[in-house]
Amino acid sequence: MTSTFHNEIKLGEVNYRLSATTDSDESLVLDLLGSLDSGEVIADGRLRLPVEGGATIGKLLSRVLGAHTRLRTRPSRHRNANQPWTESLDTDLRTAWLAPATTEAPALIRTIAETMERSATAIRARLPRVGCDPDVPGRELSAAAAVLLGGKSGATQGKT
Repeated sequence: MTSTFHNEIKLGEVNYRLSATTDSDESLVLDLLGSLDSGEVIADGRLRLPVEGGATIGKLLSRVLGAHTRLRTRPSRHRNANQPWTESLDTDLRTAWLAPATTEAPALIRTIAETMERSATAIRARLPRVGCDPDVPGRELSAAAAVLLGGKSGATQGKT
């Protein structure tokens, strides 16, 4: 016995229609059509799979397509995100952190992050690498803390 299920949705300017049909071969056939209001087809495809795999394949497709969408649509909020750190940037970060400040660490990290156009997480992670204690503005990293945080102690900063 053949049965068909249709569903339609409009996302932005695209009208999507999905049809799921089971046939006598115990196969599930998915037909997808995406078109603009003008009738121009911008998406189409067919997928044939065993009926018993439908729900599992649906979950798999949902995960894969959701992950792909998140990767493609996630704008970088920070212009310098994923850019390499240079010696000059490291020096600027170290100078900004060690300058006398009455600001608490989280606020100073956010301020430096805005200035350097990086995330606060990136700044906090980089501070030990330039010999700065990420918990106390104005303080260099001690040798013991450098071992724990995988950074450089303030005493060895600048030495090769």
